[in-house]
Amino acid sequence: MQQPDIVVGLDIGTTKIAVLVGKKNEHGKLELLGMGKAPSPGVTRGVVTHITPTVEAIKKAVEEAEERSGYKIKAVNVGIAGQHIRSLQHRGIKTRDIYEDEITQDDIEALVADMYKLVMMPGEEIIDVIPQDYTVDNEQGITNPIGMSGVRLEANFHIITAQVAAAKNITKCVERAGLQVTDITLEPLASSDAVLSDEEKEAGVVLVDIGGGTTDVAIFQDNIIRHTAVIPFGGNIISEDIKGGCSIIKKQAELLKIKFGSALASENQENEIVAIPGLRGREPKEISLKNLASIIEARMEEIIEQVYYEIKISGFEKKLIAGIVVTGGGAQLKHITQLFEYVTGMTTRIGFPTEHLASGAEEVTSPMYATGVGLILKGYEKLSRSRQPEPTPYEIEMEEKAQEEEQTSEEEVSASETRPVIKKRTNLFDTLISKTTKFFNDDEI
Repeated sequence: MQQPDIVVGLDIGTTKIAVLVGKKNEHGKLELLGMGKAPSPGVTRGVVTHITPTVEAIKKAVEEAEERSGYKIKAVNVGIAGQHIRSLQHRGIKTRDIYEDEITQDDIEALVADMYKLVMMPGEEIIDVIPQDYTVDNEQGITNPIGMSGVRLEANFHIITAQVAAAKNITKCVERAGLQVTDITLEPLASSDAVLSDEEKEAGVVLVDIGGGTTDVAIFQDNIIRHTAVIPFGGNIISEDIKGGCSIIKKQAELLKIKFGSALASENQENEIVAIPGLRGREPKEISLKNLASIIEARMEEIIEQVYYEIKISGFEKKLIAGIVVTGGGAQLKHITQLFEYVTGMTTRIGFPTEHLASGAEEVTSPMYATGVGLILKGYEKLSRSRQPEPTPYEIEMEEKAQEEEQTSEEEVSASETRPVIKKRTNLFDTLISKTTKFFNDDEI
């Protein structure tokens, strides 16, 4: 019996580094074999700023995942995020030589390869090219042109770029931890695979992944990625605001946010007070939960307004029937869906990575693990693409016919080459004419 493929996702976040090991069962659901996590002191706003602490954190998370899964991790699918991420739209065109031949996967791959040759700004590189739709001989809106006939093949592409240094630093950290990078994926695309349904992507939906250092935005419509953006604010800046507003240390601010934080100040009463321990011999500090919620609401409103701005500039504001799906660690904040609905006027739900998970994976059902689960799903997607599909009976029949025709034509050519040359016989009249002509020619000389 063939061993099932095991895929590993490595989420290098601002607050944590998470390693998830998973495999698909016979029903196509994801079974979690093990997980490891560690704080990430070397990452700021999604970008690696200190190599050595990041390498140590990756090693620690990998060791924990290996111990719990019993699987030796060698290669990982890594996520990338950060303010340096940019996206753009581009159109590619390929003119084919033979009209009768069907469009194949090779034609599409040639178009994608051309996109990677685009000239970027200095210090940037293309990390992903995503086909949106195709046009074959001016026939628009084709989602899969394979098997069609045509001369002119065109495609619209969503191209994602990143800073070369940021991508290289991620690769360097992973390799120094003794691992191999299988693929680098944009984190909001990974999260979307984990928390969005196909119906939502078709209807039109905005994925908002609120992480520790950044908020990632991905807009889908008609099952096509339409827009991606990374906003350089996340949960950490809210903790900084609480720390400054309440005059407490960062650790206490983080605990307050997680346990008592709310995104709507109106949901808290004036008399709701929480006491936190004072510093070394000092009196405990009392903090009003309404004031705490006011600090959180102010910052969250700013983040949501930036998300709404990205929705508006995408041009799909009126076409997003499924509204907004919020995921990531920041989605655990109380009343966050109500604040999103109030600011944007769009229906909102929390995205949990449970749709593709098998039973027994309760440990990663929190929105904060959406990216890690999505990276495993992206790994399986890449595996299925790399394997050649089995030919259909029709394709086998057509291949056999083509081989027979080729063999027949070769036999005909060889037969014509070996056939003896038959000399043309001349009759008596032709001989007489030629001899008479020769006689007169000799007489003139």
